[in-house]
Amino acid sequence: MSAKKETLGKTVGVVVAVCLVCSIIVSSAAVGLRDLQETNAAIDKQSNIVEAAGLIDLAAGDISGTFNKYIEERFINLETGEYVDEPKDGYNMYKEAKNPKFSVEVTNSNVGFKQRASVANIYLVKNDAGEVTRLVLPVHGSGLWDLMYGLLAIDADGNTVRELIYYQHKETPGLGGEIQNPSWKAKWDGKKLFDDGKVAIEVNKGDNSNDQYAVDALSGATLTSNGVQNTLTYWAGKNGFGPYLKNQTWKS
Repeated sequence: MSAKKETLGKTVGVVVAVCLVCSIIVSSAAVGLRDLQETNAAIDKQSNIVEAAGLIDLAAGDISGTFNKYIEERFINLETGEYVDEPKDGYNMYKEAKNPKFSVEVTNSNVGFKQRASVANIYLVKNDAGEVTRLVLPVHGSGLWDLMYGLLAIDADGNTVRELIYYQHKETPGLGGEIQNPSWKAKWDGKKLFDDGKVAIEVNKGDNSNDQYAVDALSGATLTSNGVQNTLTYWAGKNGFGPYLKNQTWKS
């Protein structure tokens, strides 16, 4: 008897009702968790910066406290290398790269993007005396599959690399994905960006442990290694942080 009461209209009605209920639940969860997601994203960003700052052990889990105590966010005009005020509340150089008001066209470069922000967020690492000990600079450029986003940390001499940390990419695990391998990351410590004022850092095949201007390329990941090279060449150059590093604005 019950089977005879089933109709196409009832079946469709039940399906629509279930879909409606599910969509309401998913939408409510997304809205309700938005603040938590934004908080976690902010903590994750601070964690990457604290690691690049060389303070992860000192933090001992207190990422926000360490960030607020030792790290200062500043904004620089990439063309002049000078500090500027924050262009707008919550300014993010990656989001504003698509905003004509804050972006410039990138030409004659193989870095992998066509526009970048005119003003960059950078981070000054300070000691207890308030002296700048390290700079953390955001860098990005194309990899094999997509853009790779990282943080380049250098000493206050504006030349000595301490960290190159990639925190967002789509490289192949076990190949290009080795940019996050601690053993490869360690190869950057102590390398030099510039030689006689010119960008000299290179990503080369072979053992470069004794070459202060070269880091070993990733095995089986030529395009990813080339992407790292192109990224650093661009961002250390005159169209990236070159003017800022040349002027050593943080000392003024």
